[in-house]
Amino acid sequence: MSPYFLSAAEMEQVMRTALLPSLQRIQPEAVYFYGTGCRSAGNVAVVRKALKRVFPSATVAVTHDLFGAARALCGDNKGVACILGTGSNSCYFNGKRIVRNSSGLGFVLGDEGSGAYLGRMVLQHYLNNIFEDDLKQRFDQKYRVTPAEIMENVYKKPLPNRYLASFAAFLSENRGHYMIENILEDGLNDFFSLHIACYPESSRYPVHFTGSIAYYFSDVVLGLCDQYGFHPGLILQAPMEGLVRYHRSH
Repeated sequence: MSPYFLSAAEMEQVMRTALLPSLQRIQPEAVYFYGTGCRSAGNVAVVRKALKRVFPSATVAVTHDLFGAARALCGDNKGVACILGTGSNSCYFNGKRIVRNSSGLGFVLGDEGSGAYLGRMVLQHYLNNIFEDDLKQRFDQKYRVTPAEIMENVYKKPLPNRYLASFAAFLSENRGHYMIENILEDGLNDFFSLHIACYPESSRYPVHFTGSIAYYFSDVVLGLCDQYGFHPGLILQAPMEGLVRYHRSH
């Protein structure tokens, strides 16, 4: 539920339709919402309004997804928390709050190491005829898309970042080929060099990861941690597991 795309009324409808039936009339005492776009006071107010309509008697707390990831990964401890999913982000968390944030610049100017970033690298190799013949044939058999269709999806259709990220699956399906391994190594190294090495604390505290890219390419992530001298912490496919653990303990 993003305040960039849904109004408070639309969020309320989503929760009444998709959430309330599964609660079986349980009345929560507190609701914690971690979401994209929930850094600005205006967006927080929109989400909080929707939650209060659905859960009028509950205490409601709304904050952004990076804080949720940090809390899920670090708990009450100091550490570097990294998101490597469709997009990418990172921060140094002191156990209570985010102290430093090497924020991504979005999929056009940044998002190094993300699914969109790696997918873009796949398309660059394909469209520039860098792939060896066997990889090009595998790409054609899997996607059956023309260069013109790719360009239209990237430059004219909505949600191009998700479209780009969909091509990251080609990497997981073709592991072992040196070109695939080079893309993964280079793309994830860009994230390490720009968004982890910038924290002085990265050499002193665990570096944690969440997101599908970190999870499915954890061997590359762990290899880069070793190269940089970082101590790897948790690698979670999604932050929910860590958030449930955090809130149960509090």
